[in-house]
Amino acid sequence: MSQPALIPADAAQPLDLTTSVDVSPSSIVSRTLLQTPELRVVLFAFDAGQELTSHTSRRRALAQVLTGSCAFFFNGAWHTLTAGTFLHLPPNHPHAVRAGESPFTLLLTLGAEQVTDSPSS
Repeated sequence: MSQPALIPADAAQPLDLTTSVDVSPSSIVSRTLLQTPELRVVLFAFDAGQELTSHTSRRRALAQVLTGSCAFFFNGAWHTLTAGTFLHLPPNHPHAVRAGESPFTLLLTLGAEQVTDSPSS
């Protein structure tokens, strides 16, 4: 059973990201911070060596490395992203992410489901 978002969609409130998720040696931890029809915000914690294999999303994704560093696959190659890096991934863009020798945290914001464009007249 999934947990509710930490921030209710109708509430204006702050959230301390440093205490919202803990690293686990047994799995990648993700915690939904906010969920609305327009967006979903998820906080991830990766332990050393953990990886999300290549995948795509129908949603526009904004990834922000909060702590540590990681290897992020996009545009057909691996790139090192460090704390403070912001990455935009358009819908349907193949990507993967893996931790190096240290844990890291990542804030992911997903836009609304991609709407298929109708043919132009």
